[in-house]
Amino acid sequence: MANRHLQRSIVLQTLFEWDFNQDKEDFDIVASLHRNIDEFAPGLTDRAFMEYLLLLVHKKRNLVDEVITKAAPEWPIEKIANVDRNILRLGLTELLFGERDQVPPKVAINEAIELAKTFGGDKSFKFINGVLGAVYKEIGEPGKEQASKPKKKKVDEPIDPEKLPIEKKAGALVYAMDGDEIKFAFVHDVFGYWTIAKGGVEEGEDSKDGAIRKVKEKIGVDIEIIDLLGENEYIASHPEKGKLRKQVSYFLGKSNFVPLTLSKDAGGLNDAKWFDLSELQQDFNTYDDIYPLIARAVTIITQAN
Repeated sequence: MANRHLQRSIVLQTLFEWDFNQDKEDFDIVASLHRNIDEFAPGLTDRAFMEYLLLLVHKKRNLVDEVITKAAPEWPIEKIANVDRNILRLGLTELLFGERDQVPPKVAINEAIELAKTFGGDKSFKFINGVLGAVYKEIGEPGKEQASKPKKKKVDEPIDPEKLPIEKKAGALVYAMDGDEIKFAFVHDVFGYWTIAKGGVEEGEDSKDGAIRKVKEKIGVDIEIIDLLGENEYIASHPEKGKLRKQVSYFLGKSNFVPLTLSKDAGGLNDAKWFDLSELQQDFNTYDDIYPLIARAVTIITQAN
């Protein structure tokens, strides 16, 4: 992921988090930005651009919201999905108030569309494209006459995974018994999904200990590792380290049924909650790869009991 696109992703995440917490007088949007950078992109060094863009969106929000209302009158601003709403705010701010010699209008639009494809729903990018396209035409299509320079086609060299540095992460699907009922603990991220508490494994630490530590840090409960639920490995790009092999281990962890306490430093998370098993079988909003872990966990627990 190119640095500027990654930077916009972090700004979007912070805007999303702010949208949930704007009624809180003590919410510090800049502190939230730096927490998200440290959590999700610790290698990024150009924080000035992200601060500039975040504060520009924040400053121009009311004006930009009026533009959205006029460009999409059939969609009241409060009815637009949180992710889509903040992608529009980000894209329109760059389109209308950004420095065009640094970010041409078409770049601002394309970046917003890519964010929508990554973080929005199935139809988000079409909605974002429609609104930004309408505004672009309304302001006279600046930069349209500029001819694009043909790009040289980049030939990707074959990657040998065995030669890549490894970054390990670990997490745990936490459960507790409330009488005869099984309860599962999930954390809620700023993109609107309930997921598993996880984080990086420190050097010299094994994955089990890493999972125990991250759960304690994130939601304040002590767990006993019961079993390994699954492992995942994929290749990712780091802005400074380059290509990495990321290895993620997911465990089943048992705790007492006690109140969850979401850490103030749980970057990218805004809630933690216990769920009944029945709630996970309805419209539970989680990532696709979490469902198989839940199913395996239920099997292990019921067999044990």
